[in-house]
Amino acid sequence: MTGSTPQRDPDHPHDLVGVGIGPFNLSLAALAHGIPGGLATAFYEQNPAFHWHPGLLIDGATLQVPFLADLVTLADPASPWSFLNYLRTRDRLFPFYFAEKFHIQRAEYDAYCRWVSGRLPGLHFGHQVDAVRWNPERALFEVDYTQLDTDGEAEALGRAYTRNVVLGVGTEPYVPEPLKPLADAPGVPVIHSADYLDHREMLLAAEHVTVIGSGQSGAEVFLDLLRARPAGAEKIHWLARTEAFAPMEYSKLGLEHFTPDYTRYFHALPERVRGELLPRQWQLHKGIDADTIAAIHDELYRRTLHGGWPDAVLTPGVQIRTAGRVATTKVELHLEHIQQATRSRLTTDAVVLATGYRERPVDRMLAGLDPYLRHDSANRPRIDDAFRLVLDESVTGSVYVQNAEKHTHGVGAPDLGLAAWRSATILNDLTGKEPYPLPRRTAFTSFGLERREAPRIPAQGQVLTPLTQS
Repeated sequence: MTGSTPQRDPDHPHDLVGVGIGPFNLSLAALAHGIPGGLATAFYEQNPAFHWHPGLLIDGATLQVPFLADLVTLADPASPWSFLNYLRTRDRLFPFYFAEKFHIQRAEYDAYCRWVSGRLPGLHFGHQVDAVRWNPERALFEVDYTQLDTDGEAEALGRAYTRNVVLGVGTEPYVPEPLKPLADAPGVPVIHSADYLDHREMLLAAEHVTVIGSGQSGAEVFLDLLRARPAGAEKIHWLARTEAFAPMEYSKLGLEHFTPDYTRYFHALPERVRGELLPRQWQLHKGIDADTIAAIHDELYRRTLHGGWPDAVLTPGVQIRTAGRVATTKVELHLEHIQQATRSRLTTDAVVLATGYRERPVDRMLAGLDPYLRHDSANRPRIDDAFRLVLDESVTGSVYVQNAEKHTHGVGAPDLGLAAWRSATILNDLTGKEPYPLPRRTAFTSFGLERREAPRIPAQGQVLTPLTQS
């Protein structure tokens, strides 16, 4: 939904304003829409429309979570915004039933989310949030935004007043320091995997390509390039810092790290323990899907059937020390093998950085809240068990966060499977009621000697205004 946005005055504030419209805030907006009596909500997104990782919608690539991890189902299976209802509106329920696909394609998940975003009221695309402040005199948050035209240029300024805010600004591509100058330089063939499809033709035309990164994105890019390059002349390197191209932990009990039970357990651990634990859990979320690994091996093996080996080099345990240009068209990577303590150089025509993502900084946007924010020993925001930033007691409203709480809530923070549960938790807390009853237990594993159950919502809560749309 775009176009002019009526502003809320302080006498009729929103109950909730969302910053960013990715899958997590879209989940929250969908579940908020289903609360009896309604909430006055508005969600703002600077992009002109919803798109989920468009550069990685590689043909055939699937989600790493089942289709039940849609925007709403694990909190409200009867919601009209479920993936199954999306299929029903497209007359595709029976084809999906016979397809027997528990893991849907990424492109289909993107299409589903775009279907929701195009029909759900209260979503304002083409609106860039510039600042969030607390107004103590009115006991409200002020959210300043810029309305953008179709070219992304400023068109109008606006301000919304709200009792509560939820931040869902997502992540941004991470580029390692040695490669930043090249990635930022115009015309240099060093791209992040987030933009892979936009540069695919250029990469296929390159004589030699290097893929860096051992996660799912790196594996999918490597496989796609490998399949498209001629046998015996593949000329492709795949490098990674990790000591192996390792599979994702996908055992049934291993997946219980992505349950509300584990999230509550992790949140209750001491800050020091949480900090030590997260790096050791990389294989829970940074490994490669076993089917993708098998497909890569099958493709490599197929190219040996008539003798010889494919011209593809797969080397884990390697870090990039420095990088630079050679002549005008090539890139030179200075490599170091971590275990061997050996060094080498690699000249390549193009580089794809499948190096993951980092939380998008919001310091400038939240500068007005800085006096009220409480931080941990590493100067990260403290976040309570209801996904609220810990603020000074003088602030009566709440600022909730989505996918910015990995340091406090664990590896499940960016996982789509916890989206609906987290959204429901936020809405239960915001209303002071329980519009979405949540399970008391979600895992067979007992994490710790003392079980932490879901907190009960108090009977009384803040009084909310009737639903009105802006």
